[in-house]
Amino acid sequence: MPAAKSIMILGTGSDVGKSIVATALCRILRNRGVRVAPFKAQNMSNNSFVTIEGGEIGRAQVAQAEASGLPPSVHMNPVLLKPSSDRGSQVILQGRVYGQMEAAEYHAGKSKLRKVVLESFHRLSQSYDAIVMEGAGSCCEMNLKDRDLVNFPMARAVGASCLLVGDIDRGGIFAQLLGSHHLMTRKERELTAGFLINKFRGDPRLFDSGMAYIEKKSGKPVLGLVPYYHDIAIDPEDSVAVQEDRRVLHPLRQDTLNIGVLRLPSISNFTDLETLAREPGVVLNYLFRPDELDDGYDLLILPGAKNVMEDAAWLARSGWRRAVRRFANRGKRVLGICGGYQLLGRLIHDPFGVESDRPRVEALGLLPAETVLAEDKVVQRVTGTCLMNRKRVTGYEIHMGRTEPAGPGARPLLRVHRPGSAVSWDDGLVLDDGRVLGSYVHGVLDAPGFRGELLNTMRREKGLRERASRKGRLARFHQYDRLAEHFERCCDVDRILSLMS
Repeated sequence: MPAAKSIMILGTGSDVGKSIVATALCRILRNRGVRVAPFKAQNMSNNSFVTIEGGEIGRAQVAQAEASGLPPSVHMNPVLLKPSSDRGSQVILQGRVYGQMEAAEYHAGKSKLRKVVLESFHRLSQSYDAIVMEGAGSCCEMNLKDRDLVNFPMARAVGASCLLVGDIDRGGIFAQLLGSHHLMTRKERELTAGFLINKFRGDPRLFDSGMAYIEKKSGKPVLGLVPYYHDIAIDPEDSVAVQEDRRVLHPLRQDTLNIGVLRLPSISNFTDLETLAREPGVVLNYLFRPDELDDGYDLLILPGAKNVMEDAAWLARSGWRRAVRRFANRGKRVLGICGGYQLLGRLIHDPFGVESDRPRVEALGLLPAETVLAEDKVVQRVTGTCLMNRKRVTGYEIHMGRTEPAGPGARPLLRVHRPGSAVSWDDGLVLDDGRVLGSYVHGVLDAPGFRGELLNTMRREKGLRERASRKGRLARFHQYDRLAEHFERCCDVDRILSLMS
């Protein structure tokens, strides 16, 4: 049996708030002096992070680790699936690339994956007093139950009680909770200790009868009715801003800096942009169609991408390549990060078929550079200096390609090194006029100095007053305390914590 106590946070579906609930419980336990760690057996996300071991995990477990007062570890998310197409994903096992697999092949290897998952869980359970576990998607997908690795099977394997989270904001909360309860087996119902209703708007007293109905029909308690919040900033795992049907296009103004983000089909690591969205006087919009990129924007960002070969072909096919080139030719600024940096070059070669059957594709041609995709993956944390303004930067690299200059007209953007190492190298490129720049470093915009200088340069050009940059991501640690306080006000936290096996 594991040494640590544990609880499993399950959901009625995706985006109901499992990650946030787990993050809140991690912070509450940490604030009560409990040595707590997060755990999610399997995550599917292109929004990843580099851990202390130099491996990849999903961003949700990074936030939960920080809320627990811990550096993120690969054992907190031993299986990460990074979708690269509609049918296939890159499989990351304990932080390292295991292979590229389609769904059927992946499910056939579940026995090995289960051993790895349990090994990681038991490592954590021997080091901490409590483990807050998170499920994935819906816990009652009937066509997948026999192959489930992360929900009830994981709770059963370690004897964890389960808390089922539903999202009242999307409607149908009775069907979500009671329908899921109905689909559970007898053993799964025994493991389910109660419900939590998330994203409530309005007077909670008006839902007293609803909570009573759920409790009567299920025989399980509702342990919290969590109000919707707008003013607590926690890194999202999968942002609604990058979903076309749920985004909000903010109006562009002359007295603001207006930044567009090209929403690539395989967009990844969009948390690179969270700090920009929170800067005062900055408007940030995700753009889906070329006609949305007008002269009102001061900067266009090409974010990370999981499949640059297919995204480059899509840029040409959709009209985006022409629109981005026209935008840059009018003297506007363009920034590419990781995959976005590769797309700013002239050509991308894929000699080993890493991402595509195409041997090469034409990219945007805004930087004199070419990229060759390699079979080995670069995953590392870096720190260094921006060669344009001498500002410090810190971040991480996750990429398959190597990008080299292929002509004059540009210079390196950063000089970086691994923390603790004296060996440094040039990263990225910037045109001599400074208006098109790219880097492999995720998190480069988190550095207040670099971000502040970039924004103030654009403010000076528009005749706007310069501003001191916000602390950025360092302020997120206070947000975890605010999240914990929010949940403690509206949940029976003591009863939830007493469920831990």
